Amino acid sequence: MTAPRSRYASCAGYEIHYMEWGDPHAPVVIAWHGLARTGRDMDDLAAHLSDRYRVICPDTLGRGLSQWASRPDTEYSLAFYARLTAELFDRLDVEHAHWVGTSMGGAIGTVCAAGLQESTLAGRIRSLLLNDNAPRLAEAALQRIRAYAGQPPSFATMAELETFFRQVYAPYGWLSDDQWRRLADTSARRLPDGRLTPHYDPAMVRQFTAHENDYLIWQHYDALRLPVLLLRGESSDLVLPETVAEMRTRGPGARGLLEVVEVPGCGHAPALNVPAHYALVDGFLARVESK
Repeated sequence: MTAPRSRYASCAGYEIHYMEWGDPHAPVVIAWHGLARTGRDMDDLAAHLSDRYRVICPDTLGRGLSQWASRPDTEYSLAFYARLTAELFDRLDVEHAHWVGTSMGGAIGTVCAAGLQESTLAGRIRSLLLNDNAPRLAEAALQRIRAYAGQPPSFATMAELETFFRQVYAPYGWLSDDQWRRLADTSARRLPDGRLTPHYDPAMVRQFTAHENDYLIWQHYDALRLPVLLLRGESSDLVLPETVAEMRTRGPGARGLLEVVEVPGCGHAPALNVPAHYALVDGFLARVESK
């Protein structure tokens, strides 16, 4: 396995951080994290894929080591994230890529793959894996996410922060103690008073007020003409069964391009960190590449 590299790229006037795994000349997988998370969530999956793929795991604007938005009401939006993605593809010489997106990362992938927002991305995403994401999200779950993401707590010690993460992200499913500690280590920043808080800009939650229906993206889903795999956590409160049923009748579902797998032992969203999860990703990529 090639050692991971921490990199930075200038995209849309911002410095965007990403981790890069694998052979730089191998086929590309973009692995994009969820709303209040960082690209380091993809470490285990990226390590697993890195013997076959060049895996790129960005920190979204306002998360992790990427810069924060200077115009949060306009730039914390799927449209601006798609612009960042288009420039990232060009900066990194990515002609084509598979896309694995958890939650928000899946929505970004849907908008990018559709090519309606950024026409230069049309046809450049070969496949789309949606990890507990859909073109319509349950309102009650969105309210829950707004509540914890918009007012991140602070803690005196890393042990306290890790306990918080274990509670909030229990729906991820099983993580080892080492994985929980790495999640905390890679998700923490110090405040001016020395306390610890999650590593993101709290203003990113203004996406939900400045762009109230930003995650209602049926028009982008309907435009998809590529293989799509939906991994739904079996107890997900974000992706409801009735939405999955509608996905089967529209867009890639109507075109015979949609697969749906319910992931046991998880809610929102599967952590993609154990062999059973790797097998789902591997199988999907193998089926796409065999066609």
